[in-house]
Amino acid sequence: MMMGLGPLLLVFMLGLSLTTSTLAQNDYRYRHFLTQHYDSKPNGRDDRYCNFMMAKRGLTSPCKDTNTFIHGTKTNIKAICDDKNGVPYGETFRQSKSSFQITTCKHIGQSSQPPCRYRANKGSRVIVVACEHGFPVHFDESFIRP
Repeated sequence: MMMGLGPLLLVFMLGLSLTTSTLAQNDYRYRHFLTQHYDSKPNGRDDRYCNFMMAKRGLTSPCKDTNTFIHGTKTNIKAICDDKNGVPYGETFRQSKSSFQITTCKHIGQSSQPPCRYRANKGSRVIVVACEHGFPVHFDESFIRP
């Protein structure tokens, strides 16, 4: 009877390790998304804000051309990945049902090397994200088609 449990135990342990590594990868991708695009309580939302936040978030080596910060709760952003606050958009993305306050920082310097300078553009709009396992992992910078 023990010989029959050996292969079953091996399959169970292999499945558990794959699940754990997948969850860790998804957690990393979600945390990376938050680092690049989430700021719940922005201070200023002007050019100084962009210059400060881009450097603080490590997006200036080299200077990232464009980055958008989403100002909302993690719960509302995550809800885009299900039907609470999101609808399918294209084949792989989700569009928010509600608008979010956003600040888009656009690089205005001549060089891609620091020091980086950014111009802020603030507004409110629906956003488009890619989701994996119920978590946003990529912000789509493209324009939303009508």
